[in-house]
Amino acid sequence: MSDNELGLFLRVRREAVTPAEVGLPTGPRRRAAGLRRSEVAALAGVSVEYVTRLEQGRDRRPSPQVLSALADALRLSARERVHLHRLTKAADPGFNCRGDTTPARTVRPTVQALLDRLEPTPAVLLNRLSDIVAHTAGYDRLARPIGMLDAALPNLARFVFTDSRARTAYPDWGHVADELVAALKQGPFRADPHMAALADELTVTAGDAFARRVDAVPTPGRASGALRLDHPEVGVLRLAYETLELSADDDQRLLVYLPADAATSAALDRLNSPQQRPLRLVVG
Repeated sequence: MSDNELGLFLRVRREAVTPAEVGLPTGPRRRAAGLRRSEVAALAGVSVEYVTRLEQGRDRRPSPQVLSALADALRLSARERVHLHRLTKAADPGFNCRGDTTPARTVRPTVQALLDRLEPTPAVLLNRLSDIVAHTAGYDRLARPIGMLDAALPNLARFVFTDSRARTAYPDWGHVADELVAALKQGPFRADPHMAALADELTVTAGDAFARRVDAVPTPGRASGALRLDHPEVGVLRLAYETLELSADDDQRLLVYLPADAATSAALDRLNSPQQRPLRLVVG
C-alpha cells in the first residue's frame, strides 16, 4: 500500500483539469483528457523532472512558493490548497499532527446542546477515525435499523467496509466507500499511528475493497452531497448531507442529513414521533 498521498493528490488533480480550463489548446491527437506533466510544469514555472519527482514520491517537501504555483496551475479550491499544505507538512520527519493524541470520544457540552437543538434531524458526530461519538435520536431512527449502531463502539468505516448489511443499506455503496476513504485520509493519515492501525485493520478485514481505494482515492472528500439509503422500515431515502468541521481541539466533524426530495421528507416524518416537527425539504 502506497503512502505517497502528496503524489496521488497531484496526479489525480492534474488528470482532472482540462486544457481548456487553463487556456491551452486541444488537438485531435491528444489522448488524455487532463493536463500533461509538461503543461503543469510550464504553468507552475518548474521543471518536468520536478513534477515527476513529486508525483512519484521522490520529493515530498516542496517550498511554499512551489506549492502556491502548483495550486494555481491545478486550479485548486481553497479547501484543496489547505489540504495540499497539510500533505507536505505530514512528510516532514519532525512533524507530529495529532499522532500522540487519542481520538476524541467525548462531546463538549455546547456541541451536545447543538445536537439537541437539531432534533429530529438525523445528525452524527464522528472523530477522525469515524467512530460514532454522539448522534441525535433522529439519526438513531435512521441508522439503528440497518445495523450501524450494533457495535459497542460503532465506527462508520468498519460498518461500511466489513458489515455485509452495508452493501444493502447503501445502493451506491462504491460512492459511499470512496467518500469515506477520502475523509479518513484527510490529514496525516499513516503518519498518525491511530489512523495507521485502523487502516491496517481494514486492509486485513476488508481486503482489496479498502486497500485499492487508499491507493486511488484522493483527498479531500466532498463536504456536502447526496446519498441513497435503503431503510428497512420506510424504503429508499435520498438524503442531502452537510459536513461541519469542529475546532482543531475537538478533532471531530458533524454530519447532518436532510431530505433531498418530497418522498424522503415524508418518509422521515413517519420515522419521527408525532410530537416532533417535520423536516424541511432541501431541494438541489
